[in-house]
Amino acid sequence: MSAHKREEWRRVLPLAVRTSIPVLLGYVPLGIAFGLTLVAAGFPWWLSPIMGIFIFAGAAQFMAIGLMQQGTGILEIALFTLLMNARHIVYGLSMLVPFSKSGSWKPYLIFGLTDETYGLLTTVKPPQDVDGTKFYAAITALNHLYWVVGCTVGAIVGSALTLDTTGLDFALTALFIVLLVEQIRSVRRFEPYVAALVSCGVALLVSPRNFLLVALALATGLLALLRPRIEKRETKSKGAA
Repeated sequence: MSAHKREEWRRVLPLAVRTSIPVLLGYVPLGIAFGLTLVAAGFPWWLSPIMGIFIFAGAAQFMAIGLMQQGTGILEIALFTLLMNARHIVYGLSMLVPFSKSGSWKPYLIFGLTDETYGLLTTVKPPQDVDGTKFYAAITALNHLYWVVGCTVGAIVGSALTLDTTGLDFALTALFIVLLVEQIRSVRRFEPYVAALVSCGVALLVSPRNFLLVALALATGLLALLRPRIEKRETKSKGAA
């Protein structure tokens, strides 16, 4: 690695660490809860870090524990995981432009685009003097690391001790609340939040079993309809400035 690239990473990493602290505080406890649950279900501890590295999907990993206990085949588990994470298709579409010049980092950025990482990448913009791709890659890699560390610690502790894990899964809910607060502070327009609220209400009434997918589809449609209004307002505000 050249001296210039090392200097770039030295500037990017501290910013990425500060930005990813909310995810650190959520991923490590949740990863520990996953590791404890996996070991308590009778699986070897080393499976937890392997799943954290290659799957990196909290809800899907918890789901996989139950499926593996029932003897479900690997193809069926892969299909269920794909369906559960289909919402990432919507995330990916909105990141086409930010990731368009990411080069060799693109496959990893796509793989690591979890809910929480997406929340950070759409809330915090890289400073002008920092390479955007490196900034996104550093945040993604750090979030991945936090998750793997949590999964590993939980599995090792769970293999040595018997602990009550009740309530640890609330860490994910708390993390989403923190990210929502950051989004509200960053995006000062009411339309996205109204669209999300209406979509969630309709999805809960229409299809509770497919709540997330239905809510995402409705919110995307509403925002597409509201886009001209939002862009017109932004144009007026820039012209006034």
